Amino acid sequence: MISVSRLSASKISVSAGAKRIVDAASLVLNAGELTVLAGPNGAGKTTLVRALAGLSRCEGHILLGDIPMSQLSAQERAREVAYLPQGHQYHWPMRVRDVVAMGRAPHSDRFNRISSSDREAIEAAIVMTGLTNLADRTITTLSGGERARVALARALATQACVIIADEPTASVDERNQLIIMELLHSVARKGAAVLAIIHDLSLAMRFADRVVLMQNGRLVADGAPSIVLTAGRIADIFGVVVERVETAHGPALIPSRVV
Repeated sequence: MISVSRLSASKISVSAGAKRIVDAASLVLNAGELTVLAGPNGAGKTTLVRALAGLSRCEGHILLGDIPMSQLSAQERAREVAYLPQGHQYHWPMRVRDVVAMGRAPHSDRFNRISSSDREAIEAAIVMTGLTNLADRTITTLSGGERARVALARALATQACVIIADEPTASVDERNQLIIMELLHSVARKGAAVLAIIHDLSLAMRFADRVVLMQNGRLVADGAPSIVLTAGRIADIFGVVVERVETAHGPALIPSRVV
């Protein structure tokens, strides 16, 4: 297994025909950090994170530790980088435990045998995401928030050193948003490098170690949430005026009007 402490991307560009969707983006994901990628719709966030996960072609260079991602096989890459895509749609009536077990696929041998370490990783992911009582339920019977946690458990079961999540809190209620963000924060604290696309800037302010802002295909800010998420920058990039409110759990950003 490769010892991955971080992912480093240099001058990543992605084009669709003549249109440049991601333009010379450079980013480092550090072990032990939860980094939030934010920006308006159409900024290129999903395109960028798919490139970082090795799922789409791009210009530039990506290193996992000191190893170029281009030198890794698809299976080796999948062991080291777990990618959680948008949406939590499941069309097959599989048990929750079996869905989570799919996260161990990159570790399987050609006979797809489940090892004792696979079972331990699956159970650990189920416990961490609070799915123990739902493990034998059919996933198509679960709520949207519960499905979101199953998707995250599947990614965590991979035991990857880098976790990339594309809008993991989308279309779930406030309680599950907090659960998911707390889980991502906890996973980072245990040593993973975590990158998540998040639209709720208050969640980013509360949970992120770093916030990276993207606009028109370019990364335009990178730093601590309190430094990056200023009222002026939010107005310029998102086109909204926000009110900053101090709470017992840290600052919250409340949109008040369109610029």
